[in-house]
Amino acid sequence: MIVSTKGRYALRVMLHFALYGSEQYIPLKEIAESEGISQKYLESIMTTLSKAGFVDAVHGKGGGYRLNRAPEEYTVGSILKLTEGSLAAVSCTSQGPAACSRATCCQTKPMWEKLDAMIDDFLEGVTLADLMEKK
Repeated sequence: MIVSTKGRYALRVMLHFALYGSEQYIPLKEIAESEGISQKYLESIMTTLSKAGFVDAVHGKGGGYRLNRAPEEYTVGSILKLTEGSLAAVSCTSQGPAACSRATCCQTKPMWEKLDAMIDDFLEGVTLADLMEKK
């Protein structure tokens, strides 16, 4: 599993909100400059986060983005699953049994499924609040 820049940036932005903007709306330009992310790329990430209800958005003067829940309520796993689609270590476990002709006889499949479960358990066990404490 390799987390793309979209997933890593989304996590950084969500942590930025948790650290600096729980009460106020933060303009996209300010976030882009602070995090060193292209504003255009950040727009697509924010659209994804907003449509999924992870952040609130206000357009126009004085607008921006902010979290709509407490940092404890956001897991790293939920943010990465939203942006990445899947956190599976191998494609055959992320695409279901129809994706692999050997799914019914594969000797390694249980190991990959166990790894996927370990990754999911770990990432679902880390919240934005946990990351805030490590800063």
